[in-house]
Amino acid sequence: MTYVRIVPLGGLGEIGMNCLAIESPDGILVVDCGVTFPHDDRGVDVIHPAFDYLEAREGDLLGVVITHGHEDHIGALPYLLRRMPVPVWGPRYALSLIRERLKEFPEVPEVDLTPTTPRAHFKVGRYEVEPLRVTHSIPDSTALAIHTPAGTIIHTGDFKLEDDPLDGEPSDADRFEALGDRGVSLLLSDSTNVDVPGTAGRERDVAEALHTLIAGIKHRVIVGMFPSNVYRLKSLVAVAAATGRKLCLLGRSAQTHVRAASELGRLSVRSDMLVAPERAREVPRSQLLVVASGTQAEPQSALARLAAGDHPRLALEAGDAVVFSSRTIPGNERAVWSLLCDLERRGAVVHFAKTNPDLHVSGHACREEQQRMISWVRPKSFIPVHGTYHHLMQHAALAKGMGVSEVSLIENGQTAILDRYGLSEGASVPVGRVSVVDGTEVSEDVLRERAVMGQVGVVFATVPINRHGALHGTVSVASRGVVTEGSAGTVDDEARAAVEQALRQMNPTGGAGTHEAVKDVVRRAARRIYARSQPKPMVVVTLREV
Repeated sequence: MTYVRIVPLGGLGEIGMNCLAIESPDGILVVDCGVTFPHDDRGVDVIHPAFDYLEAREGDLLGVVITHGHEDHIGALPYLLRRMPVPVWGPRYALSLIRERLKEFPEVPEVDLTPTTPRAHFKVGRYEVEPLRVTHSIPDSTALAIHTPAGTIIHTGDFKLEDDPLDGEPSDADRFEALGDRGVSLLLSDSTNVDVPGTAGRERDVAEALHTLIAGIKHRVIVGMFPSNVYRLKSLVAVAAATGRKLCLLGRSAQTHVRAASELGRLSVRSDMLVAPERAREVPRSQLLVVASGTQAEPQSALARLAAGDHPRLALEAGDAVVFSSRTIPGNERAVWSLLCDLERRGAVVHFAKTNPDLHVSGHACREEQQRMISWVRPKSFIPVHGTYHHLMQHAALAKGMGVSEVSLIENGQTAILDRYGLSEGASVPVGRVSVVDGTEVSEDVLRERAVMGQVGVVFATVPINRHGALHGTVSVASRGVVTEGSAGTVDDEARAAVEQALRQMNPTGGAGTHEAVKDVVRRAARRIYARSQPKPMVVVTLREV
């Protein structure tokens, strides 16, 4: 029987890390391959989906099709491609960013990166894919019409329905409606803003608000934003020209996107308008407009370092304006609020959504736009994607209320089967999250150890032993981050004496002991001393043969 299985590996039941496999007897096509960012502090840079499911079916993997160039849709590609170097299709802007990222991964073999064009069909195995233009907060964003053995599937990617976008490229309503007329078996649609009534708003209005605000500021202006929003970058270039300011790009992300957009003809900045970060201090305060990354309070980002007062190129002065032209990603609220307060402590005047709601509009469809998409496509079945369980549930209810007869709410690892009978529940598959530090994947065991050390502290015991495993010298004990009743040094000395006594009792005649047995004795002896500590610390034992 002809069927297609929908397998979400990331992005369903969470914000970010979007990665979805479409599987049939003809092979597996992956839509997007993104990362998410940690909400805790265990030294992790990014998190990508576990690819065990795809690796177990490596021979069936046909390739990856990218909808657009945001990190939560392309950031995990290097980690997939170094395991399985398959072809990648995507919009030109996304491929430009992917090439830039792959330079950091020399171990990834060369792969085919094929640009896609709206309405231009291409083949991935027996799947026929047609990109459809949609408006979003990054250039070259596309939805996908995927013609499969079980019928046409439309995946919206991230989208909004802005009728007069700054680039003059609105979402392709005519093509969505034409596909709906022909019959769409399944719609997969972005759920992020389902709780927001109305529409997402216009970039033109943000451009006007930024111009009005910046024109009235006498000192230096720093605009914090997502640099991938090239439309807003273009607006700020115009504001700088109109107000007689030089433009400075702080942060690697801002420089990368300006370069990529300029190379593809999406942005034009006169060379005499740009000032290098190392020369920013030379520009009079009233003549400098800074674009800075780091609106989510990312450690070591430009905004975070300005707030901390340790940015090597620029220092905030009293009266400088910091404008947040961005939203706060769910989960980052506390960190962003702390960043805002730190900027104000530096004497900056901060403008953000609560003081001026016109400074930002979302790139994601709000409820009215989601309804329009469903009414265009008129799908036989519907699966909400891209959002927490709450977002998915509300979007599913919206589709049901509009008369879609088959609606399936699934999260990562849960699957749905599309066949001639419609949509049904499929068997669950293994999924997971892989943490990355400096490009290296970190095991769950290491992360658990980091969490435990941060919560309860750690005791390091170094034990000199002879070749028979008997104590041969003085034990060293040092605790870090441990709460004790007395001074740490006194308790550590007490633990050292207890460990040495336990080891002598274990080997009263200098007999042999296995390394694991010795370590076990040391741990138990140390724990008895630190049992008074609350909570009890982790004990790490190192044996040193002498």
